Amino acid sequence: MQKVIVTGGAGFIGSNLVDRLIKDEYQVIVIDNESAECNEEFYHNYKAKYHKIDIENYDEIEPLFKDVDYVFHLAAESRIQPTLERPVKACMTNYIGTCNILEASRRNGVKRVMYSSTSSAYGLKNSIPLNESMQRDCLNPYSVTKVGAEDLCKMYYTLYGLECVIFRYFNVFGERQPLKGQYAPVVGLFLEMMKSGKPMTVVGDGLQTRDYTYVGDVVEANILAMRTNNKDAFGEIYNVGSGINHSVLDLVNMIKGEHKFVPARKGEARNTLADIGKIMLDLDWKPKVTIKEWVVNYLRNHILKRISYLESQVAAEKFLDGWSLEGAKKELKEQNKKLKNYG
Repeated sequence: MQKVIVTGGAGFIGSNLVDRLIKDEYQVIVIDNESAECNEEFYHNYKAKYHKIDIENYDEIEPLFKDVDYVFHLAAESRIQPTLERPVKACMTNYIGTCNILEASRRNGVKRVMYSSTSSAYGLKNSIPLNESMQRDCLNPYSVTKVGAEDLCKMYYTLYGLECVIFRYFNVFGERQPLKGQYAPVVGLFLEMMKSGKPMTVVGDGLQTRDYTYVGDVVEANILAMRTNNKDAFGEIYNVGSGINHSVLDLVNMIKGEHKFVPARKGEARNTLADIGKIMLDLDWKPKVTIKEWVVNYLRNHILKRISYLESQVAAEKFLDGWSLEGAKKELKEQNKKLKNYG
């Protein structure tokens, strides 16, 4: 059984990757200090082994790399706005931490490192669709440190022969997406606001567009990079996106809830759209799930669960959440009406 390390493996993308690796019968070690502020919870697979330590501490992490075949490096200070308040922390985690991962991998004979970077590398200067050969335009500590670590990966490949594959993710959504705080990703925030009866908060005019990418497709890109025999992929950067973009107001319309506008934020791109031709060619990867179909399925399942619960209460003639039986029947009717909005 091959052994792999997943840094950041208790978080959103990392935990989905861990589950896939366990399913595919790899021995999985997770390094995660579980510090991400926008995560309501951290996810553990009982078949993986977890180490709650910081990647900034080389002496603590290095022994874990013995006999490891592959490393997936996702641990990071991973939100733009918090890094504006803590730039030194961003540098220590995203740059020094990545150097520690690469050095521990090199010294222990790891075959390959898959590094998770960011589409924030493209900034404001580049026009869509965004491709990997475009100039960098890093506007904040998050993008500067994440993209700086791309160079470390390239250096470790060219100088030491450590195979590295670099990914730039575009607005990842899906199961276990962060929900906590004002800087959590917009898809999860909007769904939680709608479910709790609050208006969705649209930043700026809502016409800014994003390339929303399903977490399962991101996981698949990592798996394909681990298994590829294409030497042309080593030391290379790959966009991981859907190749389609939607405005924030498009997302509001998919969810079909109330919304309100809040002031725009500085330093954020107006439009993003990934050119995914390179990854499709080199890794034979393509996106499979769109934001619209995922949102519709998510909301249908949420409503169906509520309907099932209401029907059980009405059938038993029980009081529900302090309501009368008539109140339960009324909500049941409203939920069935909502269901029609999602096909």
